[in-house]
Amino acid sequence: MKLRRRMIALTALFASMNLQAGEPTVETLETAICKDQSVSYVLNRSRTSEPSFVLILFPGGDGIVNPHLDKKGRLAYRKKTNFLLRTRSLIVDKAFATAVTDSSSDPVRFRCLTSHLKTIFPRADLYLIGTSRGTFDTMRLAPEIQDDIKGVIHTSSLSSIVNFDTRKLKNRQLIVHHREDACSATSFAAAQSSAKRYGTDFIAVDGGMLDGNPCQPFSHHGYAGIEEMVVEHIKAWIRRE
Repeated sequence: MKLRRRMIALTALFASMNLQAGEPTVETLETAICKDQSVSYVLNRSRTSEPSFVLILFPGGDGIVNPHLDKKGRLAYRKKTNFLLRTRSLIVDKAFATAVTDSSSDPVRFRCLTSHLKTIFPRADLYLIGTSRGTFDTMRLAPEIQDDIKGVIHTSSLSSIVNFDTRKLKNRQLIVHHREDACSATSFAAAQSSAKRYGTDFIAVDGGMLDGNPCQPFSHHGYAGIEEMVVEHIKAWIRRE
């Protein structure tokens, strides 16, 4: 696999200090080039240290991030209001980095990405995290990538998670869901039932605010108003605290 890295200027969102860690971060466009395809992604990381963990983020909706350089050479991509993308400033610190790419259930594409990340960060543990419709892909991928990453996190999962048997999987699995998620496609009861049935690690959260469509990012479905708490729960689970 060939490596190609393209540095860009800091965006306004990530040029500022991480509020919790006081850690300056940098955002770059990366491209993994493999035998049959290439995978572009947005990498957010500390400017001063190598991460112990890299979280691969799969957004919801149509899942298309489409990271690229625009005509002026600036990084451009979609889904910036998605729960996972808008909380990167909370995730990224000295220990954590994030990689954002299009959601996909193609294991070959995913391994192209993880191979590139392992080349950049050979000592880091990789985790996949998806939200809402992105969990269709995290659930589909999970059995195929057991040996490639340390674990998978499913947030605001599609109701089909009720039949997601994690007992068959060798790596770690976590389900995160808001008790008051009112999106018809992502039932809290289904997530809770799955965790109980298969013994999957489970984090249920409360609080926050509801603004508009219950399936949109700024609602209980997207953990609006409690982003910091949810992110810290997830990071603590990854750290095994």
